[in-house]
Amino acid sequence: MLTTILHGAPTAQPPLLIVHGLFGSARNWGVIARRLSDDRQVIAVDMRNHGDSPWTEAHGYEDLAHDLATVIRAHGGRADVLGHSMGGKAAMQLALTEPALLRRLIVADIAPVAYGHSQSHLVEALQALPLAGLTSRGEADDQLAAAIPDDGTRAFLLQSLDLKASPPRWKLNLSLLKDEMDRITGWPGTEGQFDGPTLFLAGANSDYIQPEHREIIKHLFPNAKQAKIPGAGHWLHAEKPREFEAAIRAFLA
Repeated sequence: MLTTILHGAPTAQPPLLIVHGLFGSARNWGVIARRLSDDRQVIAVDMRNHGDSPWTEAHGYEDLAHDLATVIRAHGGRADVLGHSMGGKAAMQLALTEPALLRRLIVADIAPVAYGHSQSHLVEALQALPLAGLTSRGEADDQLAAAIPDDGTRAFLLQSLDLKASPPRWKLNLSLLKDEMDRITGWPGTEGQFDGPTLFLAGANSDYIQPEHREIIKHLFPNAKQAKIPGAGHWLHAEKPREFEAAIRAFLA
């Protein structure tokens, strides 16, 4: 069972399940999850090999979807699901294979396609960081700067550094994620359809959802709508949190 963080109390509405992306965690979504829990329960999960959830020997989307199905069944058997990036692909896999578990689906800045990029260079940078003797995130940030020049990316990754452990450790199964990177950036080519209400919400400055993806999106999710958040990139929920929240509320209502 995945580690979960619950926000708010159960109501007559289905809970909202929030599924983070690669290198993320439930805690990354704390502010948005708390705000959205004013009228329903919100369940944020640590995906397998992330945060406080178990480390495993596989990280395919079939595995991730099974994990999410287990969580939903433990919380009433039906949910609205919001997934970002890797979490969006896991949510799509779940919707296509077990559609009865979902009422509505929100996919944040990802399409049901394989991508050519890899995040293995980030894994290698984290693996190369000497953890013994680290006393602060600032120190780790300085040491990562050459390999990961972007300040925002480093700040995000360092949220998964557990400095309270002795010695410090990453709350990420880095070796497994590197081994499974092709499956994470890929797509299993799942057939089927989810005909429930679906929103593909993209950052206007992101290139993850392209016009050529519309055909496969409509084929798999015939009732899908698409929207963009101006001024946001791939990390749209972090860059434009209020606009992101407003879009989610409008769709769920």
